[in-house]
Amino acid sequence: MFDNLILYLQSKFTITDEEIEIVKQVCRLKKLRKRQYLLQEGDVWRYNAFISKGLVRTFRVDEKGQEHIIQFSSENWWTGDRQSYITDSPARYNIEALEDTEVILIPKGDFEGLYRSIPNFSDFMHLLMERTFIASQNRIHAGISYSAEEKYHDFLKTHPTLVNRVPQHMIASFLGLSPETLSRVRTKK
Repeated sequence: MFDNLILYLQSKFTITDEEIEIVKQVCRLKKLRKRQYLLQEGDVWRYNAFISKGLVRTFRVDEKGQEHIIQFSSENWWTGDRQSYITDSPARYNIEALEDTEVILIPKGDFEGLYRSIPNFSDFMHLLMERTFIASQNRIHAGISYSAEEKYHDFLKTHPTLVNRVPQHMIASFLGLSPETLSRVRTKK
């Protein structure tokens, strides 16, 4: 049931069998059907979520009813609303399954316990947060300085497996483009 998470952790750092059992004890499996929400705006997010199988999107809806996708998370990615998680405030984002998805949830208190009891886990998660911050900076830079063509080519380079799993209008939303603009960019390719 937690094999994908364990294989993922083993590929990132050295973890003992005893530590694997500690991880398994705090994990909860949640299965989502396509279009089912993992998180809805207004709820408080209290987990770290590992995508074991499937695909989700993290998005907000503005006052005009337009969706703005900030992240796609597929197998071996972590997801959640960090602001809600850290501040115990209502979530500003929705997380929805784009495919039938299996998510491993680790409650906040248990996750912090893993930091204390598994030093290699703590070190790895710290490194992952640093890489996530860098990726966010790069995404912001691309969003404010790249042309439509450059945004799309960067998406293809950064997320090559998603182009056939995500509807084009969602890719457009993620890139901050209209579906028509993305269509023009794709036909130029």
